[in-house]
Order: sequence, then C-alpha cells, then structure tokens
Amino acid sequence: MDTIQTTPIIHDDSVIFKWRGTKAPQLIGDFNNWDSGKAISLAAVGKNLWRCSLKLPGNAYIEYVYLLDGKRVLDPSNPRRVYNGINTDNNYFYMPGKAPTPLTSRIRGTPHGQLKHMKVDASYLLGGNDHPIQLFQRDIYFYQPPVSQPVPLLVVFDGPDYLRWGKLPLIIDNLIAQNRIHPIALAMVAHGKQNRFIEYACSDVTLGFLQYNILPLARKELNLSDVEKTPGAYGVLGASMGGLMALYTGLRFPEVFGQVLSQSGAFYPEFVINNLIQAGQGKQIRIWMDVGTLEYLVTFNQRMVALLNQHGYDVAYQEFNGGHNYTSWRDDVSAGIEYLFGK
Repeated sequence: MDTIQTTPIIHDDSVIFKWRGTKAPQLIGDFNNWDSGKAISLAAVGKNLWRCSLKLPGNAYIEYVYLLDGKRVLDPSNPRRVYNGINTDNNYFYMPGKAPTPLTSRIRGTPHGQLKHMKVDASYLLGGNDHPIQLFQRDIYFYQPPVSQPVPLLVVFDGPDYLRWGKLPLIIDNLIAQNRIHPIALAMVAHGKQNRFIEYACSDVTLGFLQYNILPLARKELNLSDVEKTPGAYGVLGASMGGLMALYTGLRFPEVFGQVLSQSGAFYPEFVINNLIQAGQGKQIRIWMDVGTLEYLVTFNQRMVALLNQHGYDVAYQEFNGGHNYTSWRDDVSAGIEYLFGK
C-alpha cells in the first residue's frame, strides 16, 4: 500500500503536494494570493491518490491550505501549522534556501529588557456610545531595553501581534546584545478590532491618540530620550494597513517620528498619503520598506518607492520571497530596524 511521507516533498525549487482520499482537493496559498478562483487542482496518480507539483523560489517561506468541497482543510501530512492572523491556521514550509530568523532564539546570558502590560484610554478614537466597552481600553505593551541610559522610542501598530507572532522584544534583545543597533524602547499598541481599517487609513484621530495618549504614557513608563533635543529620533512600525499608517505618521509628525518602518504597506492610490509626498511633506524622515514578492501588495509598494524616490525622500526598499503574514514580517523586520537604528 502506498504511503504519503510528510508533505510537501521539496527537491531544489520543485515542491510536490500529495493527498490521499476519494476526492481531489484544490490548493491555495501564498503562491496564488489565496485566490480560490485560481486554486490549483491535484491530479490522480493512483487509486485515491492525488498530487501536483509547483516551482517556487528557492529561498521562500510559504503558507497554504487545501480546499475540499469549498471548505478549508489543513494538510494532514504536514504537522507544521501557524495561525493565519485572522481566525484559523495555515500549513507552512520553508524552501531549502530559507530558514527562520535566529534572532527569535533566546541565548543564555543575553541581557533582556523588561516588558510591561497596561491599558490605555482609547476613547479619543471613538465617537458615540455604540461601541463595545472593551474598545475604550486598549492593550499596550511597553518594552524597556536592558540599559540605563535614555533611548529612542519605536511605536508599533498592531503591537500585540508583533509581540506574539513577531517576537519583537526578543529580536530587539538580540540585536542590542550583538551590538547591531543602538538600544530602543517599544510601545506596542493594540488596534481597534473591527475599527482597525478606519484607525489606520491615514487617520488624524489616530495621530491625536499617539500624541495625547500614547506618548505621555510612554514617557512616564519608559526611560526615553528627549525628542525635542534630537528631533525625529523616534520611530514607527507597522504592517499592511499598519504599514500605511506608519508612513503617514512619519510624514505628518517628522519632528517626532523620523524613522519609519513599513512592512507590506497597503499603499492603495486613493489615500491622501500620495498628496503629502507630492507636496514634499516630512522630507527629512528616513524610511525602510519591505514586501513579499508573492503578495498582491508588491506592485503598490513598488509604486510607492518610485513616488518617494521621485520626490527626493530617503527610502530603502527590500523584497522577500514570501506572502502577507507575520512569519515573513518577523523574519525580515530586523533588517529594517538595523537600517534605521543600527550602529
């Protein structure tokens, strides 16, 4: 009787998916932008045995699932699973030329910063009384690096996700210990759940929330450098809509947030951010952008980089072979942090 080894089976850049069952599933994932209309059918290769083969970049990180009768089904022969960032899990694998970042491994003897969880008043973001009560209190995680001197602040949109899935404080610990960056503190702020898109769509209300709620609390809880003496020393980080909001924050408050790190930014052309760039707003900021070659947002990021370059902004750009997920952002975020805060 045929058996199926752990799947997928990878040889160089060739990836073979196999399935045993009476009916063939279809395959969706980063390689087809999770588009069910472009789902890949598996072909019969024996009784109740189905397979397909794909060519993928040799240094890619890939997430995928099957579709069976229109429903998501995990690959029973692949034990590697990761939360998809929404409401369920995906299967995943690394190609031979790619591996998880070593910066998420705790090295014995490495000094580590202190993490503090608090609630911050978010009523500034909300109008009316028809909101769930929990939205009026927003989770925030403060990270103080293991140093005694005052340090710059990095504000992180979708902060709890960067904490849980991105392992950001651990990455910062290791970058500091390896003398690759100047020490920085973190303010990792939760989004407003169903209000996330509105809050991150170039929202001046969110900017007010940062100015009047987040920064005063961060100055109280963390040992921060004086941004008035070193204008633009603070940074801001986000992914997807958070990446859009990070760049908007830098453009609007360059005297505070002069270091911008945008991962897979949702730079749709209708947002006001394009007008700010064309007008030369906040041209003194430094920008790092990265995006996956396998996600639909790559084209929008390429256009944004071209627009920034056209108008004389200081922007560095990098593409990675992966999709729109926290594992890809986790594995690549250190490059941006080292570029903006490196020694």
